[in-house]
Amino acid sequence: MTKTSIKKQMIIGKFVIKNDRGLHTRPSTELVKCASMFKSKILLYYRRHVANAKSLLGILMLAAEKGAKIKIEAEGEDAEQAVQSIIELAAHNFYIKY
Repeated sequence: MTKTSIKKQMIIGKFVIKNDRGLHTRPSTELVKCASMFKSKILLYYRRHVANAKSLLGILMLAAEKGAKIKIEAEGEDAEQAVQSIIELAAHNFYIKY
Protein backbone atom coordinates (compact mmCIF):
# COMPACT_ATOMS: atom_id res chain seq x y z
CA MET A 1 0.00 0.00 0.00
CA THR A 2 1.36 3.43 -0.90
CA LYS A 3 0.65 6.57 0.98
CA THR A 4 0.07 9.78 -0.93
CA SER A 5 0.20 13.18 0.63
CA ILE A 6 -1.47 16.29 -0.60
CA LYS A 7 0.82 19.25 -0.37
CA LYS A 8 -0.87 22.09 1.44
CA GLN A 9 0.54 25.54 1.14
CA MET A 10 -0.13 28.91 2.73
CA ILE A 11 -0.39 31.82 0.32
CA ILE A 12 -0.83 35.45 1.36
CA GLY A 13 -1.98 38.32 -0.82
CA LYS A 14 -3.55 41.77 -0.61
CA PHE A 15 -6.04 43.85 -2.52
CA VAL A 16 -7.56 47.31 -2.22
CA ILE A 17 -11.28 48.05 -2.49
CA LYS A 18 -11.63 50.47 -5.42
CA ASN A 19 -15.37 50.71 -5.91
CA ASP A 20 -17.10 53.76 -4.44
CA ARG A 21 -19.54 51.85 -2.23
CA GLY A 22 -16.97 49.57 -0.64
CA LEU A 23 -17.45 45.88 -0.03
CA HIS A 24 -21.26 45.89 0.13
CA THR A 25 -23.65 43.05 -0.75
CA ARG A 26 -23.08 42.73 -4.52
CA PRO A 27 -19.26 42.68 -4.52
CA SER A 28 -19.30 40.52 -1.40
CA THR A 29 -21.55 38.01 -3.19
CA GLU A 30 -19.12 37.90 -6.13
CA LEU A 31 -16.26 37.35 -3.71
CA VAL A 32 -18.07 34.45 -2.02
CA LYS A 33 -18.83 32.88 -5.42
CA CYS A 34 -15.17 33.14 -6.39
CA ALA A 35 -13.83 31.79 -3.08
CA SER A 36 -16.34 28.93 -3.06
CA MET A 37 -14.83 27.50 -6.25
CA PHE A 38 -11.70 26.51 -4.31
CA LYS A 39 -11.07 23.77 -1.77
CA SER A 40 -8.63 25.88 0.22
CA LYS A 41 -9.49 27.62 3.46
CA ILE A 42 -9.54 31.34 2.64
CA LEU A 43 -9.56 34.09 5.25
CA LEU A 44 -9.84 37.85 4.81
CA TYR A 45 -8.30 40.29 7.29
CA TYR A 46 -9.30 43.93 7.65
CA ARG A 47 -8.34 46.01 10.66
CA ARG A 48 -8.86 43.67 13.61
CA HIS A 49 -11.51 41.54 11.92
CA VAL A 50 -11.17 38.16 10.24
CA ALA A 51 -13.75 36.66 7.87
CA ASN A 52 -14.13 33.40 6.04
CA ALA A 53 -14.10 34.36 2.33
CA LYS A 54 -16.84 31.78 1.71
CA SER A 55 -19.24 33.48 4.15
CA LEU A 56 -21.32 36.40 2.87
CA LEU A 57 -22.23 37.54 6.39
CA GLY A 58 -18.59 37.31 7.48
CA ILE A 59 -17.45 39.52 4.60
CA LEU A 60 -20.21 42.05 5.21
CA MET A 61 -19.16 42.23 8.87
CA LEU A 62 -15.75 43.53 7.75
CA ALA A 63 -17.51 46.77 6.72
CA ALA A 64 -14.68 47.54 4.30
CA GLU A 65 -15.11 50.85 2.51
CA LYS A 66 -13.41 52.32 -0.57
CA GLY A 67 -9.65 52.33 -0.11
CA ALA A 68 -9.68 49.48 2.42
CA LYS A 69 -6.63 47.20 2.21
CA ILE A 70 -7.70 43.59 2.64
CA LYS A 71 -5.23 40.80 3.39
CA ILE A 72 -6.02 37.35 1.97
CA GLU A 73 -4.67 34.19 3.52
CA ALA A 74 -5.35 30.87 1.79
CA GLU A 75 -4.26 27.41 2.85
CA GLY A 76 -4.69 24.28 0.78
CA GLU A 77 -3.81 22.57 -2.44
CA ASP A 78 -5.27 25.33 -4.65
CA ALA A 79 -4.36 28.27 -2.39
CA GLU A 80 -2.24 30.07 -4.97
CA GLN A 81 -5.00 29.99 -7.60
CA ALA A 82 -7.55 31.12 -5.01
CA VAL A 83 -5.54 34.17 -3.97
CA GLN A 84 -4.79 35.13 -7.58
CA SER A 85 -8.46 34.82 -8.55
CA ILE A 86 -9.62 37.02 -5.68
CA ILE A 87 -6.96 39.65 -6.43
CA GLU A 88 -8.04 39.68 -10.09
CA LEU A 89 -11.72 39.92 -9.09
CA ALA A 90 -10.97 42.95 -6.88
CA ALA A 91 -8.82 44.54 -9.60
CA HIS A 92 -11.85 44.42 -11.90
CA ASN A 93 -14.14 45.98 -9.26
CA PHE A 94 -15.85 42.62 -8.72
CA TYR A 95 -17.25 42.91 -12.28
CA ILE A 96 -19.98 45.25 -11.09
CA LYS A 97 -21.15 48.17 -13.21
CA TYR A 98 -22.92 51.07 -11.52
